[in-house]
Amino acid sequence: MLTDFDISELTAFRRQLHRFPEVSGQERGTAAWVAAALAACGVSPGRIVTGLGGHGVAAVFDGAALFDGAAVGPTVMFRAELDALPITELSNAAHRSSIPGVAHLCGHDGHVAILLGLARMLSRHQPARGRVVLMFQPAEEDGSGAAAVVADARFDDLHPDWAFALHNFPGIARGECWLAAGPLSCASVGMRVMLEGKTSHAAQPERGVSPGLAVAGLIADLGALGRGGDLGDAFRLVTITHARLGEPAFGTSPAHGEVWATLRTMLDAPMAALKAQAVALAEAAAKTHGLALRIEWHDNFAACANDPAATDHMARALDSLGMTHAPGGLPMRPSEDFGAFDKLPGCKSAMVMLGAGVDHAALHNPDYDFPDDLIAPGVRLFDRITRDLLG
Repeated sequence: MLTDFDISELTAFRRQLHRFPEVSGQERGTAAWVAAALAACGVSPGRIVTGLGGHGVAAVFDGAALFDGAAVGPTVMFRAELDALPITELSNAAHRSSIPGVAHLCGHDGHVAILLGLARMLSRHQPARGRVVLMFQPAEEDGSGAAAVVADARFDDLHPDWAFALHNFPGIARGECWLAAGPLSCASVGMRVMLEGKTSHAAQPERGVSPGLAVAGLIADLGALGRGGDLGDAFRLVTITHARLGEPAFGTSPAHGEVWATLRTMLDAPMAALKAQAVALAEAAAKTHGLALRIEWHDNFAACANDPAATDHMARALDSLGMTHAPGGLPMRPSEDFGAFDKLPGCKSAMVMLGAGVDHAALHNPDYDFPDDLIAPGVRLFDRITRDLLG
């Protein structure tokens, strides 16, 4: 198992990442540090793939059983995320973010440390068969990273038969887990509605075309498309996240207006209908008020679900380690782009929520920090799954 010195080094590495966070799509430095750490574990350059789907890094550990130089047995992938958030951290810790307005407030730095701990285990104890792929994925926070990795032509050579991940989760007792087969997290997409009219003097608003009434109407009408409720197959939630009207001035009637909304469904299939309804509302508002309309889509997340067989493997590993698990609050409203991997042909995947503490600061809160004492149990869990599947 990992030594105290290993844990000390992994903790120091995690805190280094925390001090120098990089947002989605900009994880160049983080990726370089990860690649260097993998090389230090003895992974040969030919088994480290860089630049996957942007700044993604993958390390391949072959099992002992080979045929014509190729691994015999299944490919097991473990995923961690590289990116941080565009949020200002509130902390007095020595390892607090040194980058203004950017911070690791979701724990991806800790997830990376866990995978690097697993890399140490694999470098010392080769699996009996198959191979392990450690996937350090970019751009999870905006939903683009996993899809970009899968679309990268080099991923074809890494295609997993099994895929596993964990996410630390405040609100669960430290070290306990939420795990269940079936739906895990919602599909979601960001909708940006842009309306364009014509400015006028504020004393003569009738000479302009203001998007004011259209913006006000869309805030109410889009929100009414989905009110939330129970997380069943018919779950729909539309959240207005931002609105803008004109420029801050008293002498001008506005010409430009925007409404931003996040559309959320439990399953992928209902999302198309919800998007169509939202577009129809925007088109009707623009037509009624004589406005030009433009719509953009951002942060597109597929729904994420746990395969029963993969979930069973993860549950047995938790049981063997004496780690408590239950369905808890699953499924959840937040989105997770790990869903791109569970849709791969022939791939069975599962993700577990690892408790960060009942009273721990919530994810994306400015005072959140990853609990370092989750590194060791995270490594033990992934190592146990590896040994169960590959020997």
